[in-house]
Amino acid sequence: MVQKYQSPVRVYKHGFELIMAAYERRFPTCPLIPMFVGSDLMNEYKSEDGAVHIMERRCKLDVDAPRLLKKIAGVDYVYFIQKNSLNRQERTLHIEAYNETFASRIIVNEHCCYTVHPDNENWTCFEQTASLDIKSFFGFESTVEKIAMKQYTTNIKKGKEIIEYYLNLMEEEGITSMPRWTPEIAQIQESKPDTSLRAVSAPLSIPTKPSDGPSSKDASASSPTGAAHELSSTPDDKLDADYIKRYLGDLTPLQESCLIRLRQWLQETHKGKIPKDEHILRFLRARDFNIDKAREILCQSLTWRKQHHVDYLLSTWDPPQVLHDYYAGGWHHHDRDGRPLYVLRLGQMDTKGLVRALGEESLLRHVLSINEEGLRRCEENTKVFGRPISSWTCLVDLEGLNMRHLWRPGVKALLRIIEVVEANYPETLGRLLILRAPRVFPVLWTLVSPFIDENTRKKFLIYAGNDYQAPGGLLDYIDKEIIPDFLSGECLCEVPEGGLVPKALYRTPEELESEDIKLWTETIYQSASVFKGSPHEILIQIVDASSVITWDFDVCKGDIVFNIYHSKRAPQVPKKDTIGAHGITSPMGNNIQLIDKAWQLGRDYSMVESPLICKEGESVQGSHVTRWPGFYILQWKFHGMPACATSSLPRVEDVLATLQVSSHKCKVMYYTEIIGSEDFRGSMSSLESSHSGFSQLSAATTSSSQSHSSSMVSR
Repeated sequence: MVQKYQSPVRVYKHGFELIMAAYERRFPTCPLIPMFVGSDLMNEYKSEDGAVHIMERRCKLDVDAPRLLKKIAGVDYVYFIQKNSLNRQERTLHIEAYNETFASRIIVNEHCCYTVHPDNENWTCFEQTASLDIKSFFGFESTVEKIAMKQYTTNIKKGKEIIEYYLNLMEEEGITSMPRWTPEIAQIQESKPDTSLRAVSAPLSIPTKPSDGPSSKDASASSPTGAAHELSSTPDDKLDADYIKRYLGDLTPLQESCLIRLRQWLQETHKGKIPKDEHILRFLRARDFNIDKAREILCQSLTWRKQHHVDYLLSTWDPPQVLHDYYAGGWHHHDRDGRPLYVLRLGQMDTKGLVRALGEESLLRHVLSINEEGLRRCEENTKVFGRPISSWTCLVDLEGLNMRHLWRPGVKALLRIIEVVEANYPETLGRLLILRAPRVFPVLWTLVSPFIDENTRKKFLIYAGNDYQAPGGLLDYIDKEIIPDFLSGECLCEVPEGGLVPKALYRTPEELESEDIKLWTETIYQSASVFKGSPHEILIQIVDASSVITWDFDVCKGDIVFNIYHSKRAPQVPKKDTIGAHGITSPMGNNIQLIDKAWQLGRDYSMVESPLICKEGESVQGSHVTRWPGFYILQWKFHGMPACATSSLPRVEDVLATLQVSSHKCKVMYYTEIIGSEDFRGSMSSLESSHSGFSQLSAATTSSSQSHSSSMVSR
C-alpha cells in the first residue's frame, strides 16, 4: 500500500531571502538532524545572470533502524538523491528527492517548495508532499514502513524549529533582513562562493520516510501534491498550519496530511459546496484518520444532506407548537471547556405523546435542527474563546424515567434517530452527563448502547441519585453559576418542563404521511377502520413456539373489543387484499376479515386470550408468549352498547356514546412485532414488571410458562 503525506502551508513571517539564508546554514551538516551524515555534490548549474541555480546532491543518511534489520539489508547508510532548483528572480525554491538505496524494493519520492506568500510578499510559505511505496523488503515490509513513518513524522515536527533556530542565530548576529536579488547584486556576488545556494540544496527529510527526503527540516509546513503550483493560485483553497492550530486543534503531521488530502479530493470531485474543515475533520476522527473509510461515510452524508436539504434546515424548520410546549430540551450556556451545553430533561418528556403527535419525521427533523444549531454554536464559541471547539456537552436529567419511557415503538424511533445522527454528525458529542439515573435506566441502556459508536460511549458519565453533587460530579464540568435550578443550581433554566402531550394532539399515520420531506422510508404504525359486523384482523405466522407477539394500539374513535386467536391452518385471504408486514389492507378503509364465516370457534380456531374491551381514547400495550406454532390472528371488533339490566330506559351516558359513534365505525392505530422469547425477557417489551395504571388482560390467562400474555391500558 502506498503511504502518502501532504503538509499544510507553513508560513514564515520573514522574507524569502532571509529564509533562504537560514536554510543555507543547515549545510554541510546540521546538529539538529543527527541522521543527516553528509552529502556530495553531483551536478550543478547556474544561469549567466545568477538568477537560477540548480544543484544535485547525493545525501548520506544514518537511519535509526534495528541493527538486525541493517545487517539483513546489508547496509549501514541510506542514500538519497536530492535536486534543489532555486530561482532568485521568481523567489522560489523547489526540492525534489528520491531514494537511491533499495530503489528496486522501496520507492520514496518527496517534493518541497518555498514560495512567497500570495498576500504578503514579505512572508514565505513552505509546502511538502511525499509518498512511500514498499514493494518488498526481505519479509520486513511492515517493519520498514513503521520505521519510516515514525522517523518521518519526527523530522516533520523539527522542520520549523530548525529554520527558526537559524533565524534566531542570525538575529543575534544582527542579520534581520536580506536584499532581494537583482542583476546588479548577482554581478557583485559572482566572485564569491555560493554558500547560500549550498544551503538551499540540503533537505534532511528524505532519510527515513517515503516523504521524508529533503524536507525533514521543513516538514513543518506544507500542502498537497503540486503544492507550489497550488499556492500561487488561490490562497482560500489551502490550509495554513497556523489556521489549523487555531481553529482545528493540535494535529499530528499525518493527521494534517489526511485532512488536506481529503479536502483536496472533495474540491476536485465535488464542484459545488464542500463541508467546512472542522466537519471533514470530524469524519476523519470517527474513522481513526483512515482516509478511505472517512471518505465513504462523508460522501454518504453529503448525499443525504443534499437530498433532504439539511443545509437549509435552520432557516426553514419551524418547530410545531407541541415541541415548544412539550419537548423538554434546550441550549443552556456552556461547560468549563467552552463547549455549548445542551440540557435534556428526558425523564419529564412524554416520548410516546411526541411520536403520536408529531410523527417520526418531524421529531427527527427537530433533532437534526438541534445538531445543526450545535455546529453553529461550536463555530461561535471557537471565536469567542480563541481555541478550537468542535463538539458540545449534553446534560441528560433522567428524574421521572419509568416504564412508559420504555415504550417499544418510542425506543425504536430513538434508535433510528441515533442511527441518523451517528452517521451524519460524528464526533460532535464531547461529553454526555447522565444525572439521576433510576433503576430502570440499565434496561434502556442495554437496548440503546449497541447502536452508539464505541468512541462516543466512552464520553458518557452516569450518576445515580444525587451522586452528581459529590466530588467528581457536575461541578467538575460545569461552573456553579450556570448549574440549572432544577438541579439545585443558581441559574434559571428556560428549558420546557415537558409533561404529557394531550391525546387531542395525536395524529393518524395518514396525517403524518403528508410531511413534505421524508427522512425515513418506513412508518411504525398502521391505521385501520372497524365497522359494526366488520372487524379488522391481521395475520401473524409463528414458526417457533415460545415466540413473543407484542402489540401497541390506540383507540382513536369508538369502543372496540380486542381478541387473539390461533389456528393450525392459514385463513383464506381475499384476492383483492394484500398482506403487509404486520397487517392486511383493503380498498375500503384499511379493513379486512380473515376468519371465514364457515369456521367454528373451538374446531377451526381457538381463542388464546380473553377478550379485552377498550374504550375510545385508551392506549393498550401487551404481549403474548405463543404456546404453539401456526397462525395467530389479532382482531379488533366493534363493541356495541350493552343492554341495561336494571331498567328498560337507556342511560344518558349510553345515549351520548351512541351519538358519538352513530356511524358504527371505530378507528385504531396499531403496531405489532414478533420477537424471540430469549430476547423478550428483561427487555422493554416485557410489561410484567409494570403495575401502576395498568390492568392484566385476563384473569383467566393460563399460568403455563409457555403461554402468557400481559397488557397495559392507559387512560
